[in-house]
Amino acid sequence: MIKSSLGRSHQLLLMGIVASLCGCDIPEDHSIVPIPRSVIVGSGSLDLNSSAGVHLIDPSDPRIQEIFDIWAAPYRESGALALSESGGNDSAIKVDIDGQGAAESYRLSVTTEGITLNAADYAGLFYGLQTLSQLMPPDAVTSSDVSSFELPVLEIDDAPRFTYRGVHLDVARHFFPPEFIKHYIDLLAMYKINRFHWHLTEDQGWRIEIDQYPKLTEVAAFREQTQMGHGLDEFQGDGVRYGGFYTKDEIREIVAYAQARSVMIIPEIEMPGHATAALAAYPELACTEGPFEVAMTWGIFEDIYCPYESTFEFLENVLLEVIDLFPGDYIHIGGDEAPKARWEESEYVQDLMVREGFNDVEQVQGYFIRRIEQFLNEHGKRLIGWDEIIEGGLPPNATVMSWRGTIGGIEASRRGHDVVMTPYSHLYLDYYQSADQENEPFAIGGFLPLDTVYSYEPVPSQLRERDKTRIIGAQANVWTEYMKTGEHVEYMLLPRMLALAEVVWSPAEAKNFTDFLKRIEWHLDRFDALGVNYREPDQ
Repeated sequence: MIKSSLGRSHQLLLMGIVASLCGCDIPEDHSIVPIPRSVIVGSGSLDLNSSAGVHLIDPSDPRIQEIFDIWAAPYRESGALALSESGGNDSAIKVDIDGQGAAESYRLSVTTEGITLNAADYAGLFYGLQTLSQLMPPDAVTSSDVSSFELPVLEIDDAPRFTYRGVHLDVARHFFPPEFIKHYIDLLAMYKINRFHWHLTEDQGWRIEIDQYPKLTEVAAFREQTQMGHGLDEFQGDGVRYGGFYTKDEIREIVAYAQARSVMIIPEIEMPGHATAALAAYPELACTEGPFEVAMTWGIFEDIYCPYESTFEFLENVLLEVIDLFPGDYIHIGGDEAPKARWEESEYVQDLMVREGFNDVEQVQGYFIRRIEQFLNEHGKRLIGWDEIIEGGLPPNATVMSWRGTIGGIEASRRGHDVVMTPYSHLYLDYYQSADQENEPFAIGGFLPLDTVYSYEPVPSQLRERDKTRIIGAQANVWTEYMKTGEHVEYMLLPRMLALAEVVWSPAEAKNFTDFLKRIEWHLDRFDALGVNYREPDQ
């Protein structure tokens, strides 16, 4: 659908400014998502046009130059703004990193004379520019017809509520090419999401090139076919061989792309469960002889890694290559949904339990995860896993993702561990967005409307103050059993991701769902201009 050059919410914004001048009984509006910590709207406006000059206070800093060029590129390409660097004090836009304020914070000032953006660091600079974009017409990034427009006079002082603001994507059930991954990162970065959890291995496919183990991409990256429907009855496959993987060069390019946009990628290498694809390539890592095949159905599978010394050697070699590719702090090791039947039947595991003094097989998983954590710590990385890693005894430095509700997160924080809240009740974006499922794209089930995502509060009220500080943020998860295309992923992600962005960035007391619905109209216009798919919110 073609939109006007101003778009729905930009018109509301200007109406609000006019109202503030005339004393009309209309509230002031703006289109910024996530809502900043402080917004003060003044009188008047700034006329920004295609001849606007830019002054980078420290043009010798290549990172500042890169951040500004990333932001400016769409406007330059559309012809809306040339944004050439003038270097003068009379420039329409002045950009600086002054080191003041909290990490990732920024201060944005728009006067009738020009725009000044000061940031605490590179991330704050990037985020301040994203906010500036939201004061412009939503189609300015694509329309050559927009070459001059008015920005409201205002002052913004902004900083994030949480340090961890995450969105996940499962590329193992369905594979998405590198260009879509970059596009996905763009969408996250536009809304100040700073963690991309990249789910790279599963029963149904292994998606990362590992030099030492070529069968992981020759065998484990491909399944013979894929189940149709929910698979509740007799198996019906589509008869189409399916798969793919990311080369190391592609991963390096994606990691650099994300870093330039202040997004840290957290790779997930599943263990000890969800390992069927790897076992199909290397069956000697299982407690039974196999044979195994890359899974063609969804669900939980009995065969998992056996805790042999050779298994740890394999996983450590894999992790060394993963560590080399991903410079971020965390490596995600899964740890969820690992049935123990094969361990209970294994003579080797029973001997291990006697040797280690374990009373039940759950303790073997704790032993498994602790060994992996020690290895990661020795190589400068932190382990993060789903909340099942609590059950066998938490590794001493682990961070917990609480997905089965909030109980795991509460327990982990009380034990002194960092926690990322990601409960399926509020943050699983593979769930339907309407109770009328017949008129929605096919999904895994469940019902998660936009207002439920928006209502989420990551910090449980029952925690003591010292434990509340260990809730470092929240994350939305996109599992792709029933998402075969990027367009479908976009539909499930948007606009629910915008609600998450406000949950993890904005002050809790600033949230207002009715106001949020008005503000996202501008963003839906921008998605239209960019050709991004989304679900129209229920009104």
